[in-house]
Amino acid sequence: MLRFAKDRRLLAGTLPFAMALAPCGEAGAEEAGFEGEERSEVITVTGVRQAYRGNFAVSEIPQSIAEIDAETLEQNGIQRLTDALDLNASVVRQNTLGGLWDSFAIRGFAGDENMPSGYLVNGFNGGRGFGGQRDAAGIERVEVLKGPAAALVGRGEPGGTINLVTKQAEIGRTFGSAAIQYGSWGRVRGEADVNVALTGGLTARLIGYAEDGDTFRDHVHQMRWGFLPSIGLAIGPDTRLTYDFEKTRVEVPFDRGIVVLDGDFGTVPRSRFLGEPGDGDTVARAQGHQLRLQHEFSDRWSLLVGGSIRDTLLTGSSSDAETVASRQALYGDGRSLSRQRRSRRYDAEHKVVRAELAGEFETGALRHRVLIGADHDEFTYVNYFTRYRPPTLASNPTEQQGNVIDILDPVYGRFPLPTTSVITDRTDRQRATGAYVQDQVAVTERLQVRIGGRYDRVTLETDNRLSGVNSRRKHSRFSPQAGMVYRLSDPLTVYAAYGQGFRANVGTDVNGVIFDPETSESIEAGLKLTLLGGALNGTLAAFQLTKANVLATDPNSPGYSLAIGKARSRGVEFDLNGRLPGGIDVLLSYAYVDAEARSSMKDPNYQLQISPGDPLINIPRHNLNLQLSRAFAIGRRKAQIGAGMQHVGKRSGETGTGFMLPSHTLFRLFGKVEVLEQLELFGSVTNLFDEHWYANSYSPLWVQPGTPRSGTVGLRARF
Repeated sequence: MLRFAKDRRLLAGTLPFAMALAPCGEAGAEEAGFEGEERSEVITVTGVRQAYRGNFAVSEIPQSIAEIDAETLEQNGIQRLTDALDLNASVVRQNTLGGLWDSFAIRGFAGDENMPSGYLVNGFNGGRGFGGQRDAAGIERVEVLKGPAAALVGRGEPGGTINLVTKQAEIGRTFGSAAIQYGSWGRVRGEADVNVALTGGLTARLIGYAEDGDTFRDHVHQMRWGFLPSIGLAIGPDTRLTYDFEKTRVEVPFDRGIVVLDGDFGTVPRSRFLGEPGDGDTVARAQGHQLRLQHEFSDRWSLLVGGSIRDTLLTGSSSDAETVASRQALYGDGRSLSRQRRSRRYDAEHKVVRAELAGEFETGALRHRVLIGADHDEFTYVNYFTRYRPPTLASNPTEQQGNVIDILDPVYGRFPLPTTSVITDRTDRQRATGAYVQDQVAVTERLQVRIGGRYDRVTLETDNRLSGVNSRRKHSRFSPQAGMVYRLSDPLTVYAAYGQGFRANVGTDVNGVIFDPETSESIEAGLKLTLLGGALNGTLAAFQLTKANVLATDPNSPGYSLAIGKARSRGVEFDLNGRLPGGIDVLLSYAYVDAEARSSMKDPNYQLQISPGDPLINIPRHNLNLQLSRAFAIGRRKAQIGAGMQHVGKRSGETGTGFMLPSHTLFRLFGKVEVLEQLELFGSVTNLFDEHWYANSYSPLWVQPGTPRSGTVGLRARF
């Protein structure tokens, strides 16, 4: 089995896993190699440190952590972050703005449904822009950091944080791979990853991909490409400088999915596009830079300093089903769908700088491992949104005025595209500065105690060019964190953790006052186990999260919001990964999540009544992912085969109503075989039994159907 060398100067801050875990859209207004028999090799990790982590084995951290590595992504033929996150049951899909951004909930909480979900890239905030759904190319591993980590990470959701560790230049090595693949609906994709040692201390890693093809949705063709180089420079034996660049582009029609009338999910075929091809593609672009300096002062102390800047831009128009019943002709005849027309220009810039000192020392018999850090974050978001809405049915509008399409026999381009009017013309700015400290003390050989805290100062500004009102507000917040880890025996550890946190709400109330931030409190306890001599690792955790200041409708001013809502999520989760006897690799992830509203309020978008106990949208109570794979040989050629299953329980498909998405169970197969030395044939089949399933929903008129049975086959060369 693979092992990691315990060199703290190289390992501090990385996950010493022997085997990695292989697992809301806009509102109404808007290396991996072959793992064969050679399992006794000891691998020394020479990578860079990861932010917010310190020098800890996973079993020493009072937190549930799961990992999805590059090999698992490659095995399953995964190209999108959204699909990768399906492999961990604690993470579930949310509304994705017509397929144009990543949106997910961790342990039941999703954040602002009008913004993409935030995530970290190499420890830097990097997921808040509008660059389209993140491609899996360039990802070394996905870390699912669950639970109360706000004392370090700060300003986020209490359910957890996603951290993407990118493929970075490996100094002093030359290697590479290139692949081409063909998939269902004529999808063609090529990608390459080449690491070149230019000098003894300078290395460049060049990663790129391009993809083009149709989808199972009528009239929805997609094109995407990206260039993701990394440059690594060793400055002496103790200092490393790393620069990463990102340039990506996505072109795809905006697609709200299908309509469901009276609970009938067969109202229209899952392939039917109910938008307007004449609207053209929505284009999402991203360009980013990240620079990190890592210096080792000694075996015990190190410094990580860096900064990032990322610009994103999303532009395009769409024709979307009108969701207000008084304007929707479909409820009258069952076939005439009234549609809004919308145009968007979302322009965002995100800047982050941060520094972290990690080290250890003793005071008497106590061993201290500390993290001391600070960061500054600036996010500027220019939101220009226009819209045309059908008139109310009471005014007897014509089909052209209603921008109607026949859902049973659609004729596209029947009417001229309606002219839109400006609804939002606003710039939001968020500036946040934070400092944190954490000390984990080894009290005895078995007991460790962690205490930490983070102080944040946040400034929010809104420049509303329509109303002429400029708003500004500052918030200060201290987020404490505490935890303990107790080793019962070599294979079994218990832990507990508590933390507080907050997240800024975007926007203002009827008086132009910026909302109070959401506040949260989280607690969890669990067991970590290591079996079969370290070949199998697992975590069992129970948790409860609460939130306050959730946005809800202002009861005195419909159309405006107040930060008055409350929510709670609690549940149990179990993650297991590693190798079973017989050389079978296993991945198991299960989560039971009970996420619900805890106050009486109205939905801020459509004023639907929400009562205590109502489930949160798109959150299933039961979620399970299981995967088994095995490497073997055909003659002298290496091969691998595997299968997986995902079950997602029924869940709410619309806030404040009884509309539910049905449960689904999907099966997948994957495999590869070496046809020549360093050349392999690979393939995968997803949704093997062609189940009709639904990825997410915002309302019965905005339901995203899941992909039917699909396959991919390709060739990959390595050197």
